[in-house]
Amino acid sequence: MVEFFLNNNKISTDKPTGSLLLDFVRYDKSLTGTKIGCREGDCGACNVLVGELINGQMNYIQVTSCLTPIGNVHGKHVVTIEGLNMEDLTPVQQCMVDEAGTQCGFCTVGFVVSLTGFSLSNSEPSYKDAIAAIDGNICRCTGYKSIERAAQLLTNSLAEKNTSDTTTWLVEHEFIPSYFENIPKMLEELSPFNKSQHNGKVVGGGTDLYVQKYDQLIDLNVDSIANHPELRFTKIQDGRCTLGGGNTVTDMLESDELHGLFPALAEHIKLVSSSPIRNISTLAGNFVNASPIGDFTAFFLALNSEITLTENNQKRSIYLKDFFKGYKDLDKTSGEIISEISFDIPSENSLFNFEKVSKRIHLDIATVNTAIQISVSNNKITQIHLSAGGISPIPLYLKKTCTFLKGEELSIQNIKFANGILQAEISPISDVRGSADYKRLLLRQLFYAHFIKLSPSQFSLESLT
Repeated sequence: MVEFFLNNNKISTDKPTGSLLLDFVRYDKSLTGTKIGCREGDCGACNVLVGELINGQMNYIQVTSCLTPIGNVHGKHVVTIEGLNMEDLTPVQQCMVDEAGTQCGFCTVGFVVSLTGFSLSNSEPSYKDAIAAIDGNICRCTGYKSIERAAQLLTNSLAEKNTSDTTTWLVEHEFIPSYFENIPKMLEELSPFNKSQHNGKVVGGGTDLYVQKYDQLIDLNVDSIANHPELRFTKIQDGRCTLGGGNTVTDMLESDELHGLFPALAEHIKLVSSSPIRNISTLAGNFVNASPIGDFTAFFLALNSEITLTENNQKRSIYLKDFFKGYKDLDKTSGEIISEISFDIPSENSLFNFEKVSKRIHLDIATVNTAIQISVSNNKITQIHLSAGGISPIPLYLKKTCTFLKGEELSIQNIKFANGILQAEISPISDVRGSADYKRLLLRQLFYAHFIKLSPSQFSLESLT
């Protein structure tokens, strides 16, 4: 049995936990304000808010309901556009009206939900964050400028928000209905999730799995990673950083510890998907999906990461670079899950970079991606780990290239020579993302980009090409 609150109503349903929240909202509860758009998590028309009680405080995130299994919202508060409506327009809705932020109207509910999620944040409001909140919403009519103006107007209206008691302030100023104040107590009364009710099919965020295997999952009782909080953590100890396999991309983005290790982390993460997807997609899910262009697979390969595989309390650890045996072929039994990802904390003289090229800068899968971690002392490369995606049937750790560069002088000549080794190490194919020759050229340019970005005084595009 799955229990949660849908707007102001308690829901108890024996629907399969693998069935989708979007379908339940629209077809079982006739809340048709949540739209069916792409069913792939791209358009934002189906966005809803999901609130969770954490340490006595409500935390709301926006999610794509078209990819969210209903089991993932057990014990939580789901908010659709109907749960935001009041007798008069809310300030979010009024801002959209005042700035003519809607034309055909199909996408409008998604924008309102996303901007309300921005309003519910416990952080200080900023226009930058308002725009980030709608990075997963597509509008085909307005050209976005009117929506951007609405976001600015909304930000201004939140200037006096009391971030220490966000919900109360928003209720008093009629941003959200008054029932929101009762949600924490209501959630405490829900039954704990019965973790024994599953068929062995493990689902994380479902952000790619439901795109590929929708028909195979919606009638199943799946084992939801969202109901295993022990798989979500960040720990730094004894020179190692360990992350839970259930950590979401947003967990990374909001981790002060990880920002301390990777100063450009926010810049790198913003190249990957959108806020609603980052809120639910898991690191372990990115790995086991085994896409040759998995962005975080490339990221963690360059950290020479180890993963811990767990089944029935039995654990074993392997390097991530040894996990991929062939296309969609993993060193993993059907019952194992990735419970941990760990890597050595980068040293003071270590530099990290991630690069990605896709047809769109944002909200697109990579044509080619690559990451590097390099340590240099007295202009000699003392350690290097280099990865690339889109150029092999599997996400690739470029072992031969790394072997050549380790111990060599960091010079233009050596980097150019290393590119020759790199090109011999890859085997791209032509597909809808680009020709094999194009992917070779991209990887060469991104390989050079690592050094140009990390050591601009020493390298330039002109000197390397």
